[in-house]
Amino acid sequence: MIVAAFTIVYGVIFRLSRNILFQARLQLTVDILIVTWLVWHSGVIQSPYIALYIVIIAISSLFFVARDALVTSVACAVAFTACALFLAGHTTIIDGSLQQTIQAVGMFDIAFFVVGLLSARLAERQSRSDVRLLAATQSLANLRELHERIVESIRSGVVTTDLDGHIYTFNKAAEEITGYEENTVRGKDASIFFVDLKRRIADALQLTQDRETGPPRYETDCLTPEGLRLRLGYSISPLFSEAEETTGVVITFQDLTQVRTLEETSRRQDRLAAIGRMAASIAHEIRNPLAAMRGSIQMLRSELDTDSHQTELMEIILRESDRLNRIITDFLNYARPRSLVHSKVDVANLLHQTFALLRHSPEILQNQSIVEELPAEPLIADADEGQLKQVFWNLARNALQAMPQGGTLRAQLDRNSNNRLRISFSDTGRGMTPDQVEHLFEPFSSTTGGTGLGLSIVYQIIRDHDGTINVRSREGQGTTITIELPAFTSNEISDTTQASQTATK
Repeated sequence: MIVAAFTIVYGVIFRLSRNILFQARLQLTVDILIVTWLVWHSGVIQSPYIALYIVIIAISSLFFVARDALVTSVACAVAFTACALFLAGHTTIIDGSLQQTIQAVGMFDIAFFVVGLLSARLAERQSRSDVRLLAATQSLANLRELHERIVESIRSGVVTTDLDGHIYTFNKAAEEITGYEENTVRGKDASIFFVDLKRRIADALQLTQDRETGPPRYETDCLTPEGLRLRLGYSISPLFSEAEETTGVVITFQDLTQVRTLEETSRRQDRLAAIGRMAASIAHEIRNPLAAMRGSIQMLRSELDTDSHQTELMEIILRESDRLNRIITDFLNYARPRSLVHSKVDVANLLHQTFALLRHSPEILQNQSIVEELPAEPLIADADEGQLKQVFWNLARNALQAMPQGGTLRAQLDRNSNNRLRISFSDTGRGMTPDQVEHLFEPFSSTTGGTGLGLSIVYQIIRDHDGTINVRSREGQGTTITIELPAFTSNEISDTTQASQTATK
């Protein structure tokens, strides 16, 4: 009951004051008083509870500095001596004289002082150890924080994994590049970013054992959470423990998407420059004779019977000449695109108009459907309306041609977190192989049987609008083409409105 009562009292004191040292001093003081009371009632010199003073002195060294341990030993000696002398004045404590009693008390006091000195020494050593431990802990924490800041400050993505490819850490640059957060990928297989990673890890470890210079560089494609494709360049290095054992690997990577896009754009521009130099001669050397041939065939056809076999052959010639003329027109549009005429374009309304025309076109089949997922509010872009409509028309026609057995073309429009308009065209058609996707926007590369220039023109128009275009496709599972264009913000609209009002005044 007494122990329970003191426990409740100490608990109340702890809630009133969070000072641990104050509560420790209070409890030790109460302990000295309780032990003195026990000694008083158990014969003082003959009491078996005298050893509890030594326990109190030893415990004080665990909580206090050396001086407090000495003070505690003095307090125990004073309490015991006072108790013994007070009792000696009223009764006989042991068989013998008062002098023997004083000698016994003195011996106990000396024992208390010796234990106090030893406890003080112990407290001093413990204090020094605590200081050194605290300094070492702080130094280790500072070093760890420095290493974390260094890793987080690296502008390359850094991923550490175990030997099976499971992710340990994922730095801030890796999050920014891939769009994934560390807490969502920790523990997962890093092959979601780096294809055929286990074989790459084995190669890297083998190169380390062979002591060959420098880790090899690899490139791979990676999809962001939004479904956009990234081109990553990465290298793999072993991660060693303190015992020089290989415990995992460190993967450093960079986003090469923009670099590869610029390289591809440069190659396309080189081809475009060569094609442009040929455009004028092609127009004269092919188009003019073609027009003359078509006119001559029309004259000959007018002199023949409508149902004759020769008339049917001439109709074939006229159709093929028209097709050849369209090829030349597409070629010239690609080689010498007209300059942009910028205006404020409601992209949602432009998509709706394009699909309204497409629904009444003979190119759409009965088992094909078009689904529009467009926002209610207008989304404005600063673009060439005619060229943007050409982009939407070409992409929609290609999607329908990729679904000869029927399917659904789905168009979506929204604004992403970077204040850019995202337009996606998704079909449920036959899809494409990775090689077809790689060469999709190259001239004369067709997956639907056309001239192969439509998507090249689309790519050029989007690039001229400072936009991006990405393709995600799997053979037999359809294709999704995503376009991003700079959005015309409300601030820009208000600035334009104010400028026009000022000009009117």
